[in-house]
Amino acid sequence: MQSAIAPPVRKDMTGADPSKSCSDKATQYDVAAEGWSDEQYADSIGYLRHRAEIVVALGPRLVPGDTVLDLACGDGGLAQPLLDAGLAYEGVDQSAPMVEAARKRLGARAEIHRADLNDFVPEHPVQATTCFRAVYYARDRRAFFRHVAGYTEKKLVFDLNPRQYRLDDVCADLAGAGLTRVELRPFFSPQRVALPRPVEASLRAAERSGPLARLALRYRFTYMVAASRSA
Repeated sequence: MQSAIAPPVRKDMTGADPSKSCSDKATQYDVAAEGWSDEQYADSIGYLRHRAEIVVALGPRLVPGDTVLDLACGDGGLAQPLLDAGLAYEGVDQSAPMVEAARKRLGARAEIHRADLNDFVPEHPVQATTCFRAVYYARDRRAFFRHVAGYTEKKLVFDLNPRQYRLDDVCADLAGAGLTRVELRPFFSPQRVALPRPVEASLRAAERSGPLARLALRYRFTYMVAASRSA
């Protein structure tokens, strides 16, 4: 990514090296496609439901009937809570086994496309585009944001590790793509640990704790970012 400030070799949140091509990265997920979401998240239902809630509410709000395009969708694990909210869902992934797993999971309830997230253009504009654990795969981050903005009517939502990438740099790239309204939400749901409900509720309340949340992000967790055009 031309605009990212990073050392010569940087690992993304999956442990992959973003300097490799997208096709190289896609192959590492092929063998793990079946049951991907269940393997990746200790509490996949709760984790993905919380992510979906933020997709709906952060930035311009999504309403029933809106379409979400999920780039690097994997096996389509995020689809169900979005469908439950009355949204339409389309997924894109470059891994053929992931696409097959997503189609098996979702059947006729969603369209799943095999494509590179840098190049894919949906047949019709979508209201929201999401890209989780995958913005790091953009060949050029600003160009990728501009590409997505061209077919997205309401907002782009993605996750960002602030210990790897400077928020100011990312916001500058978003502004360069015309996405000048940026809203952030700390995301404190752990990926590998299923928490007791009281602890989970406390963490979600802490996401709105302002300075304390920003302090926690110096050490762990990520931001959810919603980028849209200014009204």
